[in-house]
Amino acid sequence: MDPNMKQLQETLVDIETDAEQVFLARHQLVENDKIRNGNREALTALRKQARTTKTSVPSPFEVIMKDMEGSSGKQLIKEICPTCGDHDPKEHTWLMFPGSDIFARVPFHVAHTVLEKDQERLDFDTKKLQSFVKEKSLVIAEKGALAGRFGADTVKSLVSLTDTPKSTLEEEFVNVPEVKYQLG
Repeated sequence: MDPNMKQLQETLVDIETDAEQVFLARHQLVENDKIRNGNREALTALRKQARTTKTSVPSPFEVIMKDMEGSSGKQLIKEICPTCGDHDPKEHTWLMFPGSDIFARVPFHVAHTVLEKDQERLDFDTKKLQSFVKEKSLVIAEKGALAGRFGADTVKSLVSLTDTPKSTLEEEFVNVPEVKYQLG
């Protein structure tokens, strides 16, 4: 076989392998997103059951001050769960464990703790997969596979885009000098 043809074949195999990895990673991102949405809905339902929101639970400082007012023998620091609030953490609730079809009756506090830990893990995995997709897309662009559609510089600039915080954007728009136009 011609050495140029063999090199072309190896290059195409490399590009196909990288593209397949990108497709698999994007599919996994979609699956993670479905699970994350389910966890978010479950956590919202638990907060509604406990009649709390993230901001309705008093801070530990408020609890310490209330406890210090009239009692000297009480515990000074009372740990408050942001999800449970004043809800009885020992009350049982049903939970389907992630990745299985098993339902279990567990304490309320355990149920939302499991869901929150799973949500944190999924967020971490999602960020890892997103960075992997960006890197592989850049590699594919540098190999020239997207040369007919986009230049490597265009793909590189798209991959390196970052979000700016909302407050920074608001400051930019607030500090824009007013320009008046006059028709001549």
